[in-house]
Amino acid sequence: MKKSERRVAIALVGVALWLSGLYTTIVGLLYDRPAEFRYGVLAIFFGVAIAVIALNLISIPGLSSRKKPISR
Repeated sequence: MKKSERRVAIALVGVALWLSGLYTTIVGLLYDRPAEFRYGVLAIFFGVAIAVIALNLISIPGLSSRKKPISR
């Protein structure tokens, strides 16, 4: 597995965490369960953070496996 594929897989885990947090938040709001609502919001924040960090690491120069020639 290449480095970029690993990062996409980590981002996929973040998106899955975000979706489960969204579901938990909605259920917590509908059935008036404050603890479930709070944990859902926390899962949303962690899921989005994981996805953004994993996908932004691809665009940082020097982390990719192929080096591009510098054009002047």
